[in-house]
Amino acid sequence: MDIRSQISMVFHLDKCIGCHTCSVACKNIWTDRKGAEYMWWNNVETKPGTGYPTKWEDQEIYKGGWEKNGSSISLKGAGKLKGLKNIFHNPNMPVLDDYYHPWRYKYEDLFTAPEGDDQPIGRAVSMITGEPMDIKAGPNWDDDLSGTPDYARKDTNFKDLSPGEQEAMFQLEKMTMMYLPRICNHCLNPACVASCPSGALYKRGEDGIVLINQERCRAWRMCVTACPYKKSYYNWNTGKSEKCILCYPRLETGQAPACMHSCVGRIRYLGVMLYDADKIQAVASCNENELVQKHMDIYLDPHDPAVIAAARKNGVADSTITAAQNSPVYKFVKEWGLALPLHPEFRTLPNLFYVPPMLPAMAQVDGEGVYETTSKSLFPSIDQNRLPMKYLASLFTAGDTDKVREVYDKLLSVKMHRRNVTVGDLSKDEVKELMAVAKVSADTANAIFRLTSLATFDERFVIPPSHREEAIEMMEATADYKGETGFGFKEKPQRGL
Repeated sequence: MDIRSQISMVFHLDKCIGCHTCSVACKNIWTDRKGAEYMWWNNVETKPGTGYPTKWEDQEIYKGGWEKNGSSISLKGAGKLKGLKNIFHNPNMPVLDDYYHPWRYKYEDLFTAPEGDDQPIGRAVSMITGEPMDIKAGPNWDDDLSGTPDYARKDTNFKDLSPGEQEAMFQLEKMTMMYLPRICNHCLNPACVASCPSGALYKRGEDGIVLINQERCRAWRMCVTACPYKKSYYNWNTGKSEKCILCYPRLETGQAPACMHSCVGRIRYLGVMLYDADKIQAVASCNENELVQKHMDIYLDPHDPAVIAAARKNGVADSTITAAQNSPVYKFVKEWGLALPLHPEFRTLPNLFYVPPMLPAMAQVDGEGVYETTSKSLFPSIDQNRLPMKYLASLFTAGDTDKVREVYDKLLSVKMHRRNVTVGDLSKDEVKELMAVAKVSADTANAIFRLTSLATFDERFVIPPSHREEAIEMMEATADYKGETGFGFKEKPQRGL
């Protein structure tokens, strides 16, 4: 066993209120620079919707991620031969309009315009060219627009739904939406790392964070194409690629990443997971219907003496092993089986997992047009969720609806158990039956409830301490680098200086 540690995350979608505080916190710290105006390392999308960049999930357009070739896998749109063919023209790379053209308003014209008969305005101008422009899209152009033909109806996750099922979702009484926050997944099998011709992308050995060496980046932009989640960006000012760094300077000082620290809904959890790196190739190349389960199996029990011994032998610190034992991510992903990966069919083995939202039940309109919102029990059945199981399975389980149903059975059993504990107005037999089907005990249900609703800051973010001696060695190894600013992001030198 090649045991390594990986910083992993869980986002609880039932708690996301779509306030975008996480996005603003990230923007203010990391991408408030020239050349990064259009970048949102953290963004929150409305589903159903097309996302950011537009239709990023459709790999027929962008050719991101890996594809299975017999018993092995290969990059879908990058690699040695494909990269050489597309070196001067890459038709599968998103252009600026797929993200949005960043702009600002010239409010100064309201004060400096000469006297005249007309009313001065603060016109929109491009933040890239400085020229006046007409605004056609923004970073959250489809926010909350779950029923629109331009956005919601073009969601690529509808591919497995029949036209009738799709149309039913857009009836007013059945319409719904959910929020999907996204950051870099810091994958176990990152396509961006494999695609880079200059070797600028790498995965840190101590915590698995994927970074871009700004010294080695040569702006091939193959990482932009290869990442199926489109979380690698090109800085047009510096001529370098950039991406989410999971706020590793904050992690190294025991602080949660900015997006997680600022989260209003407290939907985010961060912790360490131990995994067997020897299994990565076999898991990434397995059949699609096995992907989710084998992905979960790659993470190991941090309490297992054999795993602990192998981790120590591989240089994993005892403090990291202890953090893995207390990890909230391990509980959600492995112990309780509540969190699922986003689009596992991309085969990158992401380390960001999602607890699906308990969506509202559908209202019904009978043949006489009577609007009915009641159900037989206090909590309607899973089959009455407004988003079909096929849609959710397309997002989280590569089309496996049974896996989604397992998670929802557990979530519903926790909800019903806690209702009986606090109010006691449900049938005890009904609750026991559902908990037996979901394989959730009363103690487990209470533990899930606590970590979901009552967890303290230290319970949500279990960050292993950084080791000073290793940091000093890294600083000595990079002592020859000159002219760096910040954390490796460089500005072009100004003329005359």
